[in-house]
Formats: sequence, C-alpha cells, structure tokens
Amino acid sequence: MQEFPHHYRAAALLDSEGRVAVSSEGLPTLDTAPPREFGGPGDRWSPETLLVAAVADCFLLSFRAIATASKFDWHSLSCEVEGTLDKVDRVTQFTAFHLTIHLKTANEVDVVRADRLIRRAEQSCLISNSLKAESHLDITYEVGS
Repeated sequence: MQEFPHHYRAAALLDSEGRVAVSSEGLPTLDTAPPREFGGPGDRWSPETLLVAAVADCFLLSFRAIATASKFDWHSLSCEVEGTLDKVDRVTQFTAFHLTIHLKTANEVDVVRADRLIRRAEQSCLISNSLKAESHLDITYEVGS
C-alpha cells in the first residue's frame, strides 16, 4: 500500500442535452442521470446509487482484506445496501445505510469469529467512515459449497 495521503480524481461533463459522463483516468466512462425520485429516467447510475454502491463495495473489500489477514476461510460474501435519503433541518442527506450481509463458507462456520470480522470490516470501511449516516447490519451465515 502507498503512504498517505492518497489522492483520487474524477471528472463529470454535462452536455447541453442534460447527459452527464463521469470519468477517471484509466477507467471506463459512466453515463449518469438523476434517479426517478428526482425526475430522472431511472435507467442509469445516479450520484445516489453510486454512493450506495460505494458503501457495499467498500464493505466487501474491507472484509476481504481483514479475512485474508486473519486467515479466515470463506466462499462468498454478498452485501445489499439500502440508503435512506431524507431531509434533516431542511438539508437533503443520507441518514442511514442498511447493509444486508450474507456470508457463505465451505467449512463449518465459526460464527463468533465471522461476526467479529464482519463488524471489523464495517468499522474499517473508509467510505462509511467518511459519511454522517448511521450504518445497520443484518447478517446471515450459510455453510455449503
């Protein structure tokens, strides 16, 4: 890992017809639009869905790093996130992220250990740590191949 601070760059271009293209060097460009809730078409990524996806992605990558360092065997991990957007003191903001976690292992699950690693991943997620909203976890475990 590189030393801190890290710097990340992205750009967005709005054309006269209302289309937005989000880009970052070396990455594919994403076409975005407002979500249906704000009058958008609902068929493209929006800033809101990108943020919610970033919470899920960061949680999974944090778990992978922690599980690897802890030599914890697992088969798959899914994370569905529902972000709640609301008004607080007349300011629109995300107020909560509800994460539904499903951990599948090929071996008998050490539930106490798995739970500890999942909670460490939640605490380590730099995206969630950078946001004001609360996070809530619902976790299920499954043993199978």
